[in-house]
Amino acid sequence: MTNATAAARDSIMITGIGAVSPLGSSVAEITANLLAGASGVRSIPPHAFARETRQFAAPLTGIPPPPAGTCHLDAAAFAALPRLDRLCLSPITHALADAGLPVDFPRTRIGLVLGQGAEHLKVWDFDFLDHGTLVFEPRQGRSLVHRLAEHAGIAGPAVTTAAACASSGYAMALGRTWLEAGWVDACIVGGCDILSPTALAAFYNLRALSRRGDDPTKSSRPFDRDRDGFVMGEGGAFFMLERRADAARRGARMVGELAGVGMSSDASHMVTPCIDPQNAARAIVMALEDAGVGPDEVDYVNAHAAGTPVGDAAEAGAIRLALDTAADRVPVSSTKSMSGHLVSGAAAFEAIACLAAIERQAIPPTVNLDHPDENCPLDHVPHVARPARVRVTASNSFGFGGSNLCLVIRAAS
Repeated sequence: MTNATAAARDSIMITGIGAVSPLGSSVAEITANLLAGASGVRSIPPHAFARETRQFAAPLTGIPPPPAGTCHLDAAAFAALPRLDRLCLSPITHALADAGLPVDFPRTRIGLVLGQGAEHLKVWDFDFLDHGTLVFEPRQGRSLVHRLAEHAGIAGPAVTTAAACASSGYAMALGRTWLEAGWVDACIVGGCDILSPTALAAFYNLRALSRRGDDPTKSSRPFDRDRDGFVMGEGGAFFMLERRADAARRGARMVGELAGVGMSSDASHMVTPCIDPQNAARAIVMALEDAGVGPDEVDYVNAHAAGTPVGDAAEAGAIRLALDTAADRVPVSSTKSMSGHLVSGAAAFEAIACLAAIERQAIPPTVNLDHPDENCPLDHVPHVARPARVRVTASNSFGFGGSNLCLVIRAAS
C-alpha cells in the first residue's frame, strides 16, 4: 500500500485496554514493570500441573473481577466460571470500561474477536485432573467466545482466531478489517492463555522449554548465546478498536493507532521455525507498507523472540532483511524475557509493550541478555530500558506451524 492510500483510509484507533499478566493487571503496572526490567517468572513446585519435578513458569497472581456495569454476572457467578473464562472476561470488561462507551451505544454494533488456540483441550485437561471424563466423552457446548460475548452483553459478530503464538495478533488484525469494512462501529480484540498440564508437558517434551534449574528469573534469555528454550506464561490483553472519526466524535481518549498489519506463512514444519527469513521478513515489510511508513521511520521493534536457539536467530535474520540498513539503528527487544511466553495472548500483551514505549518514550529491555548471540546481530537493549523518541513501533509474532504476523502500532497524534 502506498503512503497516499494509507493516509486516505480512516485510522483504526485503540480507545480502551484491559489486561491480565504475570507483570500486572493494569496498563500502568505493566508499563512500570516492563521498563523496570522486572520478571514475572518463578518456580512452580513439584506436583503442580501434575509435574513430578520443579519447573519455571510465569503464572498470574490474580484475576480482577469485571468493573461494575460491564458484565451480567455478579461476583459469585464470575468466581464460579472456569479459569480460562475468567481470565478472558476480566480484560474484555476492563477494555469496555476503559473505552468509556456511552450507555446507549448499540451492543449489536460491537464485535468481539478472540485469539485462542485449543480451548476445548484446556477444559478437558483440568477436568481430567479433577477426575472428570470429558476427555473420553467430550461435550463441547457453546464456544468460549460466545459465552464471553453473552456475559459482556456484546451482540455483534463474535469469532475465535487460532494461529498458535500469533492468535491474538490475528484477532487484532481481523477486528481492524471489520471496522474498515463498516461491519461494526467498535470491536474488542485480543486474546489470553493459561498454563495447563498438557501444554507444559508437550512443550517440555518437544525440548522447546528452558531446562535451566538455577534462578527462575534468569531462565528466559532471548537473543542470548546461552538461551535454551522459552518459559511459558499466562495472561494476555484485549483492546477496544474504533475508527478515528467515530472516536473523535464521541470525545474518546485515543491511546494509539493500529496502523499496519502484515501476514505470511512458512508451512515448513509443525514446530521448528523456518531458517529461511524470506517469509517472516515479508510479513514485516507488508505491515510497514500497510501503515505507509518506511524502515527508517521505525523507532522500536518488539521481537517475538522467545528464547529458542533456532527461532531467535531466524527472526534476527528476518528483521535485518526487512529493515535493511535501518536494522543497524532500530532498537529491538523481547519482553518475553520478563513476562514469559503467553502463547495465544502473547501478541496482544506485546502490543501493550509497544504502547508503553510510545507513552514513556523509552524502550523496554531484554533482561538476561548477558552475551548477545553473534547470530542475532541487532541493536539490542539489554538489561535496562533505553530512553528514546518512539512514535512508530513494529511487533512480531511468529506462531508454531509458520503463522507470521507483524503489527505496526503508532502514536495516536
